[in-house]
Amino acid sequence: MSDGILYVCATPIGNLGDISQRLADTLASVDAVYAEDTRRTAKLLSHLGIAKPVVSLFSGNEMERSERLVGELEAGRRVALVSDAGTPGVSDPGATAVAMALERGLPVRVVPGPSAVTAAIALSGLGGDRFVFEGFLPRRGGERERRLAALSDEERPVVLFVTPHRFVQDLSDLARVCGPNRRVAIARELTKLHEEVWSGSLGDGLDRFGDQVKGELTVVVAPAPPAAVSDTDAIEEARRMVAEGMTISEAARISARTGGVSRRVVYQALIGDQDPS
Repeated sequence: MSDGILYVCATPIGNLGDISQRLADTLASVDAVYAEDTRRTAKLLSHLGIAKPVVSLFSGNEMERSERLVGELEAGRRVALVSDAGTPGVSDPGATAVAMALERGLPVRVVPGPSAVTAAIALSGLGGDRFVFEGFLPRRGGERERRLAALSDEERPVVLFVTPHRFVQDLSDLARVCGPNRRVAIARELTKLHEEVWSGSLGDGLDRFGDQVKGELTVVVAPAPPAAVSDTDAIEEARRMVAEGMTISEAARISARTGGVSRRVVYQALIGDQDPS
């Protein structure tokens, strides 16, 4: 008997209109569906007119159900893995099943789809060439403080998932470590009827939403501003460039722009280096 196939299926994050034809075809073709929330998945299948056995696989039973899922694959069955919304294994259960299947040499395929992460970074205006996905912050303790400290110095935009009941605490702590003026984009109820995207500072975000915020939230925090550079450091960097063959004018321009200091100050220091007296 040939091995089965595990299909890791991304499902809509709010709008059923985002269901792809490939997702519908895949769910119709499998022998079983393993789901984080069986009731929600049953509604999705009903919407598509598909009847399939649905097995629960959530954080509380992930290890045992992953073993069962892989057993089905080894028996030659085709299985779809879905979470409540978005992609299994991305801040949702699923990674254990995928790892088990790969370790046993069983084929795993992905059916990509809607993502709150990429939707939020695209809507944030903070740049998506490079970014960090942080998921949910730890609830408390030293690990939370360590993660917050790391985020305060992060040079790339950071995408976070935030639950409504932790919104005030998470934004308050981010404002504390990053400063209340750090820019942030808050995306609420993405793809749903009451979708809202707000951009401003962390401090203003707390005032704007307060403790009355509702719905699913994805927050994008702007990168840390470049570290301040002293005139002395900028001059030394420009001297290094001149020693390597760059002109005084070009070295002063680049060093001043990079360090955020006065070009005139750097240029005058380099000219002074050339004064024989």
